Amino acid sequence: MTDFAHTTVRAVKKPTHRMGLALNFGLDANGLNAAIDRGITYFFFQKLKTGYAVPVLKQAFKANREKFILAGGPSLAFFGGSVRRGCESLLKTFGTDYIDVFQLFWLSKMSAWTPGTIEALVKLKEEGKVRSIGVSIHDRPRAGKMAEDSPLDLFMLRYNAAHPGAEKDIFPHLEKRKPSVVAYTATSWRKLLTPPKGWTGPTMTAGDCYRFCLSNPNVDVVLMGPSNQQQLDENLKALDKGPLSEDELKWMREYGRLAHG
Repeated sequence: MTDFAHTTVRAVKKPTHRMGLALNFGLDANGLNAAIDRGITYFFFQKLKTGYAVPVLKQAFKANREKFILAGGPSLAFFGGSVRRGCESLLKTFGTDYIDVFQLFWLSKMSAWTPGTIEALVKLKEEGKVRSIGVSIHDRPRAGKMAEDSPLDLFMLRYNAAHPGAEKDIFPHLEKRKPSVVAYTATSWRKLLTPPKGWTGPTMTAGDCYRFCLSNPNVDVVLMGPSNQQQLDENLKALDKGPLSEDELKWMREYGRLAHG
C-alpha cells in the first residue's frame, strides 16, 4: 500500500506507516500498544527511557516479526568491536534474529566512520544479523557525499521547516543509490510549536511539522515522539489532511525561517 501515510522502506523492503515512533519521549506501554493497533510499524530504539518498550515489542515481534521495522544501534561506536557488541546486545534484548535498521548514532560525535566500523557494519549485514545499515548525521555536506558513495542503506536526518538544508545538501544526491531517509526533529525540539517573534499568522502544530516532512518525496518516514496517547492520536489524525498545499508550504517555510532566526 502506497499513499501519503504509507510507503515501503527500500532499505528493508517492508511496508510501513510513514509515521515512525521514537520510543524515548514518555509514551507508556499502553500508548505503545495503541500505536501498534493504529498501524505504526517503524520503531526507533535507544536505551534511554525505553525499558517499557522492550516487553511490548517482544510480544509484537513474536506474533509477526516481519510486520515490524526495528531501528537501533550501539550507544557509542568508535571501533568495529563496539559496533558488533552493540548489535549482539540489541538482538539479545529483543530476542530476535535480526535488526531491520542498524545504525551509527550522530556520526562524528557518538560514532566514527572508519575502516573498522564500516567493516563491522557490512559484515553484520552479510551475516544476516542486520537487514540494512545506516547513520544519523548532522553534517549535511558529508551526508550528501555519503549518499552518493558509501554502503549505507539509510540516513536519519534533521529536517524541518526551520532546518530545510537537506533539500539542497543531501536530497539531490540520493538519486544515484536511492538510500532511504528517516527525518527526525520535525518540530525542531518543539521550537516550531511556539510562534516566532513578530509572527501574526497561524501557529504550526506538531501535525503540521510532520506533514511538512512527509510532503517532501525524498522522506520515507518521519519520527514522532508523543508523550501520551492524545498526542499520538493528534499526530496520526493530522496525516488525514494529506500533503501540504502550495499555500501551506509557503507559510510554513516563512514561519520556519523566522523561527530559525
